[in-house]
Amino acid sequence: QARLVESGGGSVQPGGSLRLSCAVSRGSFMSYDMGWHRQAPGKERELVAGISSDGMTTYADSVKGRFTISRVNAENTLYLQMNSLKPEDTAVYYCSLGTYYSGTYYANHGYWGQGTQVTVSS
Repeated sequence: QARLVESGGGSVQPGGSLRLSCAVSRGSFMSYDMGWHRQAPGKERELVAGISSDGMTTYADSVKGRFTISRVNAENTLYLQMNSLKPEDTAVYYCSLGTYYSGTYYANHGYWGQGTQVTVSS
């Protein structure tokens, strides 16, 4: 069974950048579709971005043009580069295994990391 461990969260001022990482152990990373979700206090978990095993990507409208999801199969690692961060990006960010289908991503495999906190504040 795959194990997912996120890192890279922290506190940053508006307009700043962070890069989140999700290290995957066990299983066949290169065959996985993967994604990032986030959950802010009092809100439901929402999709941020997804990437297929062959590199196709999808993004929430709220992060298009600012965030970039990527993967390095040789490192068994998923990344989320976040630029031009806004206070409304403040949340716990989770990586997951799922299914990339018809231009969107579904976290339907039941595998999640523990989450990493991102706080954007002046």
